[in-house]
Amino acid sequence: MGLDKPGSGHVAGTRLTALSVEAVVLLLKRSGSRQASVEAVRADLAAGAPQNDDGTLNLIAYGAWLVRDLARQEGGHAG
Repeated sequence: MGLDKPGSGHVAGTRLTALSVEAVVLLLKRSGSRQASVEAVRADLAAGAPQNDDGTLNLIAYGAWLVRDLARQEGGHAG
C-alpha cells in the first residue's frame, strides 16, 4: 500500500485506490511529472481533491480531479 522501505524508491503492494501521499508523488514522478511533490499534493487536498477516509488517495479519482481542475483553470467544460 505504501513505500516498501523509506528512501528505496520501490513501491510494493500498491493498490491504486489506497496510496499514501508519498506513494502518489513517487508514481507521478516515475510517470514523468516534474512538478509532483508532497507539498503540491497536500495543497490539492486542501483545495478539495478527493481523499479516502483513512487519509490515503485513490490515484484514479485524484487524476480525474486534476484533469477537471486544469480544465476549469483553462476555461474548459469538465466536470
